[in-house]
Amino acid sequence: MKIVSEAEVKGKKVLVRCDFDVPLKNGTVADEERIERSLKTIKCLVKKEAKVILLSHLGRPEGKVVAGLRLDPVAKSLSKKLDGAVIKLDECLGNSVKETVAEMEKGDIVLLENLRFYKEEEKNDPEFAKKLSALGDIYVNEAIAVSHRSHASITGIPKYLPSYAGFNFAEEVKNFLKILENPRRPLVFLMGGAKPETKAPLVSKFAKIANFVLVGGALMNDQNLKTQGNIIFPVDNIDKLDIGPKTITLFENYLKEAGTIVWNGPLSKYEEPKYVTGTKEIAKFFGKINAFKVVGGGDTITSVKRFGKLTDFDFVSSAGG
Repeated sequence: MKIVSEAEVKGKKVLVRCDFDVPLKNGTVADEERIERSLKTIKCLVKKEAKVILLSHLGRPEGKVVAGLRLDPVAKSLSKKLDGAVIKLDECLGNSVKETVAEMEKGDIVLLENLRFYKEEEKNDPEFAKKLSALGDIYVNEAIAVSHRSHASITGIPKYLPSYAGFNFAEEVKNFLKILENPRRPLVFLMGGAKPETKAPLVSKFAKIANFVLVGGALMNDQNLKTQGNIIFPVDNIDKLDIGPKTITLFENYLKEAGTIVWNGPLSKYEEPKYVTGTKEIAKFFGKINAFKVVGGGDTITSVKRFGKLTDFDFVSSAGG
């Protein structure tokens, strides 16, 4: 894996795929953590006198322009953190974009509009990827949270440009390799969330390398996973939207014996007060565990911030389902 620090970028146009899929409140960024994860890479490129072109998605506009999902709040946040104006464009392609990019000076930063305003992005349309790649000379991936997706800005652009990993991307890969190749055992995965269609295949894969996989969230309703003996299901639940008290105790017993724990996905629909208990109690319990602990995914990190402490974890990953 080639790292961005190895690239010769002076005077070059560098496309950086970031993950600025951040929560917004009243037109401003409510949580800047994902923006902050890209700063080291952006600052490195600016220092090396590259022309930096940032790409990202925000939310799920499904190929249509949605005013509330424009990246203007992200541009404002970036400008403050980088002590300089970030040039925000209202499109990803077109003559105005080409003209702005052509006029960029060394060290300039341009932020293109929400990639998912274009249906071709999620369809991994090769022509769309080719047009995006024509804006740059080099590609950098700093969006590990979506790097499992076959989208034009993730898998399409690298077919046309020399490609590098951003600093945060490389750090996340290094930590996960450490976990997967030589973990302290027992290795326990704690899996939840609201996307069973993407999480269920991961659970089956993790079950092959883990000692145990504990499942909650929407996964607790997946009957196909119950055939694998080391996948531990809830023994009680509340409306199938939260794990019950017996399951909380059961999961805590597995967690306190673990050598390594990876948690991805809330265990309940914690946004609703009625279903908060499972996620809340498990998040608090991590403060009592001596294992090597990893938490990943935006919703999981949000739940830990709300109910527990991120400092209870050895590694906080932006990667998620």
